Amino acid sequence: MDERAALDLVGGLVGHAGDDAAVVDGTVVTTDMLHETTDFPPGTTRYTAGWRAVGASLSDVAAMGARATAAVAVYAAPRFDGTELERFVEGAKAVCERVDAAYVGGDLDGHEEFTVASTALGETTAPVYRDGATAGDVVCVTGELGRSAAALRAFDAGDVDRANDLFQFTPRVAAGRALAGHATAMMDSSDGLARSLHQLASASDCAIDVDEDAIPVADAVSAYAEDAADAREMSLFFGEDFELVATLPADAVPAAREACPTNLAVVGEVNAAEEAADGADGSVTVDGDALPNRGFTHGA
Repeated sequence: MDERAALDLVGGLVGHAGDDAAVVDGTVVTTDMLHETTDFPPGTTRYTAGWRAVGASLSDVAAMGARATAAVAVYAAPRFDGTELERFVEGAKAVCERVDAAYVGGDLDGHEEFTVASTALGETTAPVYRDGATAGDVVCVTGELGRSAAALRAFDAGDVDRANDLFQFTPRVAAGRALAGHATAMMDSSDGLARSLHQLASASDCAIDVDEDAIPVADAVSAYAEDAADAREMSLFFGEDFELVATLPADAVPAAREACPTNLAVVGEVNAAEEAADGADGSVTVDGDALPNRGFTHGA
């Protein structure tokens, strides 16, 4: 059973599963697990690991349009090194401070490889889910895509300082709160833009067409991509960028852009489901052609 099949199985067992985070009486809660072999390439500092692990959970809070309040993490490793542990906590605290949340601790455990399980909390009285997109809405993306793919290339090239900098993304909590008053559906792009669009289309029972030229691509992609096709792969399918993907009425875009503290690009439009092409990948198209439903998947 691969990761997608496992998620489908859990979704059938847990009634509220399927969005970036759960919302219980106005409290938003989400959890993530990251492993050294799949998430922290050689050269990743413990500071970056703390930032990125906790930031991944804060991104889920952002996707619900919530205010982030606190985060905790479980730090597991074959041995405990005081300097590494201190740097990890410093990174976790720093990313929380970036979004006006508090890092309030966690737990320690022994494990055969460095592993982090993080949980973030938030608050909202009006969460934004994935199932509200309506025909006529536009599709928007915050920030730029391809940053994490460029980071991996930088690690491989030995550009460790640059790679760690690229890995320290800003969770879009402020942008999520700004968009919450306008968005009809929203999620983060942790699995890649292509897969995120498919997930939104499926949840909202709609079709989406994307203008590829409108997709905002990080400058770092051009520094590490082999060619145009490789750059496309890095920005559309790699994932782990933790930007927000949202749908909103076209007439709400000016107000949303004014409120949003980062770039907000209109990259496509929402159409009625019956307008989708036949086939499993037909619900999402790019410039009229089917966009494959693939993206980031944790290793088995």
